[in-house]
Amino acid sequence: MRVVVVGGGVLGTFHAWEAVRRGHEVVQVERELEARGASVRNFGLVWVSGRADGAEVELAQRARDLWAELPAIGVRASGSLTVCRSKAELAVAKEAAARPDAAARGFQVLDAEQTRERNPALKGDLQGALWCARDAIVEPREVLPALRTELMKSNRYQFLGGREVRNVQDGRIVDDHGATHEGDLVFLCTGAWHRGLIRELTDDLPVRRVRLQMMQTAPLDDTLTTAVADADSFRYYPAYKADELPPQAPVAEEHKMQLLMVQRAHGGLTIGDTHEYDEPFSFDVRSEPYEYLRDTVESILGRELPAITQRWAGVYSQATSDEVVVRREVARGVHLVTGPGGRGMTMSPAIAEASFEGIGA
Repeated sequence: MRVVVVGGGVLGTFHAWEAVRRGHEVVQVERELEARGASVRNFGLVWVSGRADGAEVELAQRARDLWAELPAIGVRASGSLTVCRSKAELAVAKEAAARPDAAARGFQVLDAEQTRERNPALKGDLQGALWCARDAIVEPREVLPALRTELMKSNRYQFLGGREVRNVQDGRIVDDHGATHEGDLVFLCTGAWHRGLIRELTDDLPVRRVRLQMMQTAPLDDTLTTAVADADSFRYYPAYKADELPPQAPVAEEHKMQLLMVQRAHGGLTIGDTHEYDEPFSFDVRSEPYEYLRDTVESILGRELPAITQRWAGVYSQATSDEVVVRREVARGVHLVTGPGGRGMTMSPAIAEASFEGIGA
């Protein structure tokens, strides 16, 4: 079977990976000229802990197992700590740890001393944390090059960069070079690009775009042994019941903020993030959210943050329906896969597997 994949991000590349794993030949078409790694604009979190009951957490758990089967990627099974700095936050953590599936999610409530034993870099003010052993970290810059290196070894994979889809027909696409790429299966994994041609193919797509702001620091002269979140993340992940939490700080509420923090292999910290849903998005990068995140991190670490080296805004595509990911057959044999939202890095291996299993390929 010949498979054509449009999109060179992690979701598209895992569809190519799954196709090769099943013995198919693959052509992957991407707008970028080269097979670049994912930018720093991704936490690289394989995040199981806060996923919704049912299909979402089942997919996340399956994806976590699949990541562990990819030794070339270098998955760090470091777990995560959601730091609690008040009794109300700790109460939410304890309620999460009392869930019937707490063991499957790897939940455990830690007191302040146990939290620092788990991650000695957390020297600031805290009362405890929710530990999730199932969460993990990958290096986003390294995932795509590592996958493509392995794909090339199969001799059944071709990457075509610098090409944009201009037309979609039954079992084929036409790119902006005038070349036609035919396949028994075609997957359109176009990320946040779901306007123009995509809207022409389907006008009932239940997705929205979400804008976020993040930042990167210079290397920290200490080691974060886990991923770190603050208790505002309880508000944004469906596994938690955060109704009893007091209101967020005004700037955090305005920008729908949570702290997520991961240390990169070079020692720097990736820190975020904010959420903006109303388009058109502004082009400016607001300073107030960064200042709030910096203060939050410094409070948890008990020290000054290293210099900020990068600030940016990005956009991703998120399903607005009950679907974990939106799949539509937009032409015979042509399947659009979009809308994983902030779950893309976590779930892409399992999303790709489910795409093939759902079609019976």
